[in-house]
Amino acid sequence: MEQPFLRGTIERLILVALGSNGDSPYGGARATVQGAGEVLRAAFGDGVAISRLFATPAFPAGSGPDFVNAAAAFHSAAAPGDILTRLHEIEAEFGRTRRKRWGQRSLDLDLIAVGDLVLPDPVTQAHWRDLHLSEQQRKAPEELILPHPRIQDRAFVLVPLADVADGWRHPELGLTVAQMYAACPEPEIAGVKPL
Repeated sequence: MEQPFLRGTIERLILVALGSNGDSPYGGARATVQGAGEVLRAAFGDGVAISRLFATPAFPAGSGPDFVNAAAAFHSAAAPGDILTRLHEIEAEFGRTRRKRWGQRSLDLDLIAVGDLVLPDPVTQAHWRDLHLSEQQRKAPEELILPHPRIQDRAFVLVPLADVADGWRHPELGLTVAQMYAACPEPEIAGVKPL
């Protein structure tokens, strides 16, 4: 349940990762991500900044076709749960079904951050952030975890985010997007190719 203090008129920077490695009613992965950017603008306003598109290997390796990824940044006073609900509605418009964790998908819209909020609390956020990859593949949180617990490890999220929000600072790690990007292993950065 969402805490009342998260509702109100405070505008926060919202970060969203976009990805597709399948077809949707909008076309292939590239057309799907481009279309999703336009739908995000319609849903959240003209102030939505969309990064360039990038081709990235599926994560984890072998989990499906390669992805087209992008990132969006915008300001909103909406509650995190309301934003997540709208993102799920947009995914459904693009034919998204949730059958397999990290499987092929028509559209993936991940809520990465809502300003400097840490949800549901720092201990739970740290638990999911520090979870071993094998456990991540088997378990999924039942509640919204913010910031996204793996942002600091994923070049396919950080590279597009650097286009639209390189100065956003992780409230628990104290690192900006640019600093997390710089800390990524070079082979992972090299695998994220602009389209």
